[in-house]
Amino acid sequence: MSTERRVSFLASVREGIEGFASRSPSRFAILVFASLIALFTALLAQPFASASGTPTNFADALFTAVSTICVAGLSTLDMATYWSPLGNALIFTGTQIGALGVLTLASILGTIISGRLGLRTRLIAASDTNPLRLHSGPVAEGQAIRLSEVGGLLATVALSLIIIETVIAALMLPSVLAAGYSLPDSLWYSFYYSAMAFTNTGFTPNIGGLSPFVTDYWFLTLIMIGVILGSVGFPVIYALSRNLRNPRRWSLHVKMTLFTWSILWVGGIVAYLLLEPSNSLVFTGMSPGELTYQATFLSTMARSGGFNIVDISQLDSSTLLFTDMLMFIGGGSASTAGGIKVTTFAVLILAALAEARGRQSIEAFQRRIPGDVLRLAVSVGLWGATTVAMGTLIISEFTDAPFEYVLFDVISGFATVGMSTGVAAELPDPGVYVLALVMFMGRVGTVTLAAALAANQVGQYFTRPEERPIVG
Repeated sequence: MSTERRVSFLASVREGIEGFASRSPSRFAILVFASLIALFTALLAQPFASASGTPTNFADALFTAVSTICVAGLSTLDMATYWSPLGNALIFTGTQIGALGVLTLASILGTIISGRLGLRTRLIAASDTNPLRLHSGPVAEGQAIRLSEVGGLLATVALSLIIIETVIAALMLPSVLAAGYSLPDSLWYSFYYSAMAFTNTGFTPNIGGLSPFVTDYWFLTLIMIGVILGSVGFPVIYALSRNLRNPRRWSLHVKMTLFTWSILWVGGIVAYLLLEPSNSLVFTGMSPGELTYQATFLSTMARSGGFNIVDISQLDSSTLLFTDMLMFIGGGSASTAGGIKVTTFAVLILAALAEARGRQSIEAFQRRIPGDVLRLAVSVGLWGATTVAMGTLIISEFTDAPFEYVLFDVISGFATVGMSTGVAAELPDPGVYVLALVMFMGRVGTVTLAAALAANQVGQYFTRPEERPIVG
């Protein structure tokens, strides 16, 4: 093939991919993530990926690949002992790729393909921060990220991953060395823990997980900081990096994310202090300070962090149920966290309050939230609830574990949290496939569904007669 023909062929391929990506960013994102999962499944199934040098069972390789790319943190294998150094490197790399987000990753690929950050790529990236970007009508100015700022957002995503993870790893290194690990192992463990915290994955590279650091509050606090920074979302990090000292210039999205996240975090701490000490033996014998720290750690990890320093299966039923609620809500939009997202939850609560007060409009921070945002929030919430319900129903058929344990692990998978009662590791292959699908739908589904709904709205040039059904 001549040079001219080769260039022409590559140009045609590039135009085709660009066209497909611009026509349907949600489908392009699903294709990208599915392709990555297939690639990592194939790699993790190879003998060189396991410490024993034997091929990995397809179900386990697939589940690990999905959990890695979707930064879910659940595992059917012992992550500290099963994988070889190359296998661990693949998992580490996969979490970094998955942390970029569905449509952000697609936009970066689009930039690589096209060689520039054009309007199509900006629209794909912006739809990750706000699916209403794909709406056929006008878009309000008070958006999380303007189209002119998309390039800055993508730079923020890349720099956040590098800078935050490196700084946290450097601060963790003395604690890991003090735990008795060699310098090479300490360097690896520090970067691994830092990455798993910021990406909200929750994998642990060492035998015993966090057991050697249970009383090292410096190390545990660094993990919480990493989880918090990852879970608030890249648009929020971007806004704060530009206007940290000028809250008046923060968008409604930033204000709602920070306010709702903080309320849920503080409320979680209080709820854990009220529910758990009197109902189980997990926190028995702890001082008030230790209890408060444990509650703070649990409330932070329920955002989507996935690390745990207590046996989750030993928590009281009421505590498990409350954690289910926090996990289902998740973290901020366009973040490394999962769930339906805190802004979705906030819009639903504001709508309920507005209805209770007899108000026709939904308002927050002296701004009115349009009705199409509410419809999107309802759709995302129903999508999440349906996914969890169906996943729990099906997986219950493959295990004799208590229903509350099954529900917990399914929500943990959907919300890409990573905490487990032990159900995930004991599932037969059919159950593993179902839970892997739940994780995929949880990471990819809510954003792409919202984007698809926003993009597929069509104009209607007539109004049908109105009639009110009985509701409630």
